[in-house]
Amino acid sequence: MRRAAGLLLTVAGAGLLLFVGVGYARGYLGRERAQARWEKIAGTDGDSSALRGAAGSSTSHDAAIGDSVGRLIIPAVGLDEVVLEGVDEKELEAGPGHVPETVLPGEAGNSVISAHRDRHFHALGRVEVGDTVITETRAGRERWVVTQLRIAEAGKPAIHPTSDPTLTLTTCWPIRYVGPAPDRLLVTARPAR
Repeated sequence: MRRAAGLLLTVAGAGLLLFVGVGYARGYLGRERAQARWEKIAGTDGDSSALRGAAGSSTSHDAAIGDSVGRLIIPAVGLDEVVLEGVDEKELEAGPGHVPETVLPGEAGNSVISAHRDRHFHALGRVEVGDTVITETRAGRERWVVTQLRIAEAGKPAIHPTSDPTLTLTTCWPIRYVGPAPDRLLVTARPAR
C-alpha cells in the first residue's frame, strides 16, 4: 500500500512538473517569436528613426491580438521586454501585454501594460519613484519617469483614463507570493521633460 501511494505521488508530481515546464517552454518560444518580430519592425540597430519610418507619422495603431507592438526597458532593474497586443493568457505567457482599449505609449491618454509577476514583471517590485522607463513603438522612442507606485486591491477600479500621456504598468502583488496574489502593483510614469 505504501509503495503504491509513493508511486502515485511521484507520478502526480512528475505530471505537475511537466505541466508547468510545458507552460514555461511555450512562453519562452512565444517570447523569442515576439522579439524576432519586433527586431524586424524596429530594425536590427534599434534606431528610433527606423521605428518612425516603419509607421510614417501616424501614432494610431491597428495591431492584431498577439502582434509585437513595442518594447519596454527599465534600466535600473534590468527589465527589457517586447510588448504584445492583448492581455490574454497566450500573450502574457510570451511577454507583457498592452491593454487594447488603451493608447500606445506616447499618445495622449493612459497606456496600460500588464504582465505576470513571476515571469516578465518580476523586476517591477524593485522599481522606485524617479526611475527611467523607455518605450519604443512604431511612433518612436519615449523616455518616461516613474512618478507613483501604489498597491490596489484586486477587483477594485484602479486604472483611470487621462488626457495627458501616461504610462501605467501593472502586475500582481506581492511579487513573491505563493498562489494567486491578492492585490495589484501599479507603476505610473509621465514623459520625461
